[in-house]
Order: sequence, then structure tokens, then C-alpha cells
Amino acid sequence: MDEKQPTFTVTDRRKFTLEGDLRDDAAERTEQSEQPGQAEEKTAAQAKPESPEKSEKVVTMPAPEARESEEPQADDVPLFTAVETAEQNAAYQESSRQIDEMLRQSNSGIGETGTITFEHIIQSFYVSAMLAMGAGTEPGQKARIDILGARQSIDMLALLQEKTKGNLTQKEEAMLQNVLFELRMMFLEITNAIAQQAQRPADAKK
Repeated sequence: MDEKQPTFTVTDRRKFTLEGDLRDDAAERTEQSEQPGQAEEKTAAQAKPESPEKSEKVVTMPAPEARESEEPQADDVPLFTAVETAEQNAAYQESSRQIDEMLRQSNSGIGETGTITFEHIIQSFYVSAMLAMGAGTEPGQKARIDILGARQSIDMLALLQEKTKGNLTQKEEAMLQNVLFELRMMFLEITNAIAQQAQRPADAKK
């Protein structure tokens, strides 16, 4: 049996002839060889993911209504129901009654505790301001003045006067006005004395 001899095809891949000229078929092969490479580069460029620096990040912002609902309100104040307020007040009154009864049992000379009135509130601020301005200092002792504490008590009385305007009786309104007038006059006298005392060292140097 005759065996077929393998057939070989010899291709001249030289780009130049012996004279140094470019072969015509070599130029065609060069163009054909470049085309697949270009296609691969394009495919690789398309398949290559973008770098994190160049990739565009999409951030979804919540709607203004959603942000406002999530933020806590600074002026939110818990409101209690009328039933809760009434129960708390009843418990407070019962506790106060028990304290008064215990005090009377330990000291029979203690009478009934009077009801707190608006005059008591005015007197409380008045006493605080007077003590801060040196009232009640024993003879021979130097008065210790808390001018800032006195001013705070006076300002609270003034705020009380403003907030209760139109809701006071004639007696309560007159008492509050007289107390404020007296405290403010005393405050001015003390601040003037402090200012004069501060100027004396400067005058002595002259």
C-alpha cells in the first residue's frame, strides 16, 4: 500500500527582496497582522473596568421631608395627660399631708401649714436679693456682697412681673412694683459705690 507523502507549503516571510525593496505581499501581511492586534486592544479596553478614581459614584440624598423627620426637635417637650397630672398632684398632696402630720406629732407647737400665695413668691425673691446685697450682716462684720446673684433675683422678679401682667390683683401688682423699685435702688447704690472705689486708686496715682 502506497503511503501518501506529506505535502509541505513553503512561504517566504521575508519582507524585503535581495535588492532591498519591500515585497508586495509583505505589506499586505503587515496590515493583516496589525488588524487583529487592534481588535484585541479595543476589546481589552472595553473589558477593562474603570479605576475607582474615575468611576462616578452616585449618592442618593434623602428628601428634605425625610431629613427633617429624622432630626430631633430641640423644643420637643413631653406632654402629660390630664389623668397623669391629676394623679401626680394627688400623690404630692398626700405626701405633704403625711409630712405635716409627722411634724405635728414630733412638735405639738407647730400649727397648720398655710397655703402658698403669690406674695410668698415675691417675698422669696426679695429676701434672696437683699441677702445677696449684704442685708442681714451682723454689726462689726464686713458685708459679703454677691452683686451677680442679686441681679439675677431682681431680673427674675422683673420676668415674673412681665409674665403675670393682667393676671394679678391690685394688691399683688402693687407689692411686686414696690419690691422691684426698692431692690433696684439698692442695687444702683451698691454698684455706684463699687465704681467709686475702683476709681480711687487711679485718682491717688495722679
